[in-house]
Amino acid sequence: MNVIEMVERLFEQFGYLVLFVGLPLDFIALPIPPGNSTLTFTGFLSYKGVLEPALAVAAAIAGALAGVTITYLIGYRLGMPLIERYGKWLFLKPAVIEKTRRYYDKYGNKLLLIAFFIPGIRQFIGYFIGIIRVPYGSVAIYAYAGTVLWVIVFFGIGYLFGEQWQHVFALVERYLKWLFIGLGGLLGGLIVRKGLKRRNKARLSDH
Repeated sequence: MNVIEMVERLFEQFGYLVLFVGLPLDFIALPIPPGNSTLTFTGFLSYKGVLEPALAVAAAIAGALAGVTITYLIGYRLGMPLIERYGKWLFLKPAVIEKTRRYYDKYGNKLLLIAFFIPGIRQFIGYFIGIIRVPYGSVAIYAYAGTVLWVIVFFGIGYLFGEQWQHVFALVERYLKWLFIGLGGLLGGLIVRKGLKRRNKARLSDH
């Protein structure tokens, strides 16, 4: 049974609970059908009229936000011992944490707006920001906004492209990482440029 058939059966049995319960489990990094394909298939089912779009999006956002919050709190309370003792059970590898740290050092809280689109990062970002004690206010602003954006984008692929969703989804999955890394680099460059302009302006005003 492939991933789509599995998700379809789950929807037949549990309806919107697949999103409200399944997405938090995806964030916890358990070996279940991945959130990207689940959301896109949800959009397709809404396109077909099987699901009510508004209810589906609401359930998906609620489930995803719950997943981020739970993993953030676990990381915040347990810290690095969580990785050292339980990492292998949660599929959390030190190399992934180090990779995420490099991204965060480079982009700061803005990484949280795009982290959910980067393959291999979404399932660990909640733990990571908890471990390094990112203030909850920043989580609520950046991570929650990134979560909602992630839900809407992947739901939208299934809903807008209908019968062609699998083809579009495959293309998005293939190029998504490089697209967002490129956008992140562009954003970083613009921030640096803006900072240099401010510094030069301040120097000129001093003279």
